[in-house]
Amino acid sequence: MKKYLTYDDVNIVPKYSELNSRDDVNLTTRFTKNKKLHIPIVASPMDTVTEEKMAAEMMDLGGVGVIHRFNSIEEQSRMMKSLHYKWDSFFNIGDGKERSADNDYDEWYEKLHNKSKITKSDWEDFKDYGMFTDDMAETDRMWRNLPLCAAVGVKGDYLERAKELVFNGCNVILIDVAHGHHKLVGDAIEEIKSKISNIEVIAGNVATGDGAEFLCEKGADAIRVGIGNGSLCETRIRTGVGLPQVTALLDVCSVADRYDVPVIADGGIRNVGDVCKGLGSGADSVMVGSLLSGTKESPGSIEKQGEWPNEKLFKKYRGSASRDSKGNDKNVEGNHKVIPYKGKVQRILHDIKDGINSSCSYVGAQSSCRPTSTWYFFRCCIWSYSCPFTYWIIYWFVNSTFVSLPRCSFCNIYSIWWYIFILWIS
Repeated sequence: MKKYLTYDDVNIVPKYSELNSRDDVNLTTRFTKNKKLHIPIVASPMDTVTEEKMAAEMMDLGGVGVIHRFNSIEEQSRMMKSLHYKWDSFFNIGDGKERSADNDYDEWYEKLHNKSKITKSDWEDFKDYGMFTDDMAETDRMWRNLPLCAAVGVKGDYLERAKELVFNGCNVILIDVAHGHHKLVGDAIEEIKSKISNIEVIAGNVATGDGAEFLCEKGADAIRVGIGNGSLCETRIRTGVGLPQVTALLDVCSVADRYDVPVIADGGIRNVGDVCKGLGSGADSVMVGSLLSGTKESPGSIEKQGEWPNEKLFKKYRGSASRDSKGNDKNVEGNHKVIPYKGKVQRILHDIKDGINSSCSYVGAQSSCRPTSTWYFFRCCIWSYSCPFTYWIIYWFVNSTFVSLPRCSFCNIYSIWWYIFILWIS
């Protein structure tokens, strides 16, 4: 049986580095085949994580927020229209003139046409104009290439929803289902791409190389990886299905690389270090939910307990397949909880960005994009059942605690089946 590892099972090996500063690390990465992010962070399409405000803030900071689908077509389209308006307003700033080197030179020269002699100060002004033009051109390219993303399903009105979203400015559709290695997902990819022009489709979730190959063959522009990893996900508890994320990413990325398809690591992120491990495992970007939940920009009202100055603020956070989200008890595979209020999401994203920069510095990586040739892992082993002392510790613990367990009729110890079980799990 193959051994699978998750984020807690590994750490990153430090290596020789020539980076002068952590700020020199380039965090630009691909979200889809044609869309780029300037920080490799994606806000999850959950109804307590990403709506209009979160998507707008993520866009301003260089990431992307995927507007969830757990609402009406009209409501989701209104959010996308508002987000697109904010995106489009960027191009209406200024006097409307195109910024180019030729235009800047002409403008500079017109200001000096009455001068008999060009001074050093005039050349410095021209240099400032040129730098401003370069900055504007780079910002313009970055902004035009930002994704505006929203989620759809694979049943019912998904095609109508996708068309309405694209009409209101969406340029990336994310198929949001639990099991992406499915005929309905493949059919949805083909139908969306055949009936809607100039649209990219992200598909998932998968956790195997075969699942990734299936989606790539169907035409997916990015793959979402992770089954049963979320902090509120109960898929592994209720169904026994799921794979640890590090090995799943390595398997999927080995296939996705052949098709030149970006990979999004989804789930299992409990801290900034896990984000770095996800990128080190081959992911182009990392989708987070719990890290961004409870922020000012996340949907939902702020609940207060106690009175000032001892008051505590909270927000609700729930899984997409939870009973609270579904409104019924059918196929429940998630949970919900109340978490402390965290403030603005900008602070959290800056912490993540600083963590990725530092991690890249430790391994000598110039970029966070697909650094698997630079990043190496070692397996952590805090407690091992292969250690012979472990058996005696477990024996003592069981004999001193669980006195109600059945004892062997021939001796004064617990049944031999307990020790067979210990040998088996080791």
